[in-house]
Amino acid sequence: MLFRRFIATRNPKYICQTCRKLSSARAEQRRLSQQLPSTPARTRFAPSPTGYLHLGSLRTALYNYLLAKATGGQFLLRVEDTDKPKPTKSRTVPGAEERLYDDLKWAGLQWDEGPNIGGPYGPYKQSQRTPLYQEHAEKLLQSGHTYRCFCSSEKLRDLAQRRAILGLPSDYDRTCEGLPSPESDKRASAGEAFVVRLRMPPDPPEYVDLVYGTVGKPMQSKKAHNLGEISYEDPILLKSDGLPTYHLANVVDDHHMHITHVVRAAEWMSSTPKHLTLYKAFGWRPPLFAHVGLLQDDNRQKFSKRKGDLDIRKFADQGIFPEALLNYVALFGWSNTNRSDVLPMPDLISAFNLKFTKGNTIVQPHKLIYLQKKYARKYIGEGGKEFEAIVDKILEYLVEEFEASSWDHVGGSSPRPVKRREQIRKSIASVLQQRADNYSTPEAFFDNYGYFFFHDVPLPHKDNSKHISEMYTTCASLWPHLLLVNTELGQLTPRVWTEDFLSTKLMKLVDKLTAHLEEVGEAPEKVDRQVIHHAVHSYLRLGVARGGSGPAMHTTMFLLGQDVSMQRLNDLSGLLSNEHQKDMVS
Repeated sequence: MLFRRFIATRNPKYICQTCRKLSSARAEQRRLSQQLPSTPARTRFAPSPTGYLHLGSLRTALYNYLLAKATGGQFLLRVEDTDKPKPTKSRTVPGAEERLYDDLKWAGLQWDEGPNIGGPYGPYKQSQRTPLYQEHAEKLLQSGHTYRCFCSSEKLRDLAQRRAILGLPSDYDRTCEGLPSPESDKRASAGEAFVVRLRMPPDPPEYVDLVYGTVGKPMQSKKAHNLGEISYEDPILLKSDGLPTYHLANVVDDHHMHITHVVRAAEWMSSTPKHLTLYKAFGWRPPLFAHVGLLQDDNRQKFSKRKGDLDIRKFADQGIFPEALLNYVALFGWSNTNRSDVLPMPDLISAFNLKFTKGNTIVQPHKLIYLQKKYARKYIGEGGKEFEAIVDKILEYLVEEFEASSWDHVGGSSPRPVKRREQIRKSIASVLQQRADNYSTPEAFFDNYGYFFFHDVPLPHKDNSKHISEMYTTCASLWPHLLLVNTELGQLTPRVWTEDFLSTKLMKLVDKLTAHLEEVGEAPEKVDRQVIHHAVHSYLRLGVARGGSGPAMHTTMFLLGQDVSMQRLNDLSGLLSNEHQKDMVS
């Protein structure tokens, strides 16, 4: 012992053998805890209808779903709706429960047991299980693990305020803990309001968390003792209205539904000792717990379902794919060992393990767009039902967000709405197939390619961006020679206005313009074929596509048609001619 102390003082990095063995044992314990169980896991997602499904709760549901599916187990849905509506205030959000079912189904997380489908351990709504909770609360009273508390809400509020002034948590002082059983029974029988509290031990039980390892610390703080404010964190299990709190209902349900693993947010770690105390009081074996970090924004603030932060329905309305969103959420705090982050559901299930990272996770929106584009490229390339769904979503966005008068030319002049709608779908599909690598959402689609669908698209101002300004400068450098483009394209008949013909025609146009410039004796730097090729395509891009990105110009012109293409080119040529004349005068 003395030798080890001597070495440690000479070498601060020295680690004694005992500590080294303990560290190795903990590392091995953590490694083993990250492996999937060898038997089927029964997991659950247990939301309350006090808000809508958001990214954090979706991640909780997904991790429990993946654990069940990866082990051949079952994934349960249980609604914790014990928040009884009050005349003045209720945390329950109307319609939240139905939205929950719809959002989970949209995401592809179908439960094996739960509301609407039943199961062997139902009902799966806590509001329908009240007698079971009351029965178990009575058992705990009889065994002495709980006690009735008759303190009024005013007394408890005063106690909490006094402790808050001292900088202490709002725990209970156990005023009613010592009441003799006959007196407690008599007051309860007389109708006096009471709650049932769990008698917590002086020190909470330690437990092995699958993420954080061994967890446990003394409950009483030295500060509380020094200030003479001895208190106990005796949680309420049964409220005065006879309904259970989260702590009681959660434990009773997990036991009776045979839950083996609970994956939930780290904010519930402080409740776990209470739950383990309950399991011990009942003589039940607890499930294994894995607490994952919270999701935070760039300011490291927690996302909240009650503020509507990252509501799942908003992603659906924006056109985000369910598979992309699940893939995105899966990477929040889970150590993916695959080379690629693109993991469809079958790959997520096969790759899943319990190797979660400690600490909170910053949500990065750009990662979702990256994954969205990857899935879009896959869907568009396959051309199946997912591709058709993308087209329908874009068409729906067009109809809902824009006045019909701004895009009614797209379907042609047919008075039949069905035929025109189908023509619009074909136009959308054509643009998607040309730009499959760049699709993200319907809104972004029209931001990038709106010039395909709106006939009244103005020419961009030259100061809009550096890129647009350079286009104008390039066109002006070869003006008025670029008018040859208008002349040549304007002479084409509708019959030859095809994608292949336009591709060949544009190459010949570059050659013809090069020869023309040589003939009129332009400066050598202007007669370079690459310079002319760039100028012709800048002129076409600026005029026909209004400077927007998109498919190659021969494809763009074919999709837009000859009339729209020539009208837009004539708009640009008129503007450039006017500016050229002004420059000549000055």
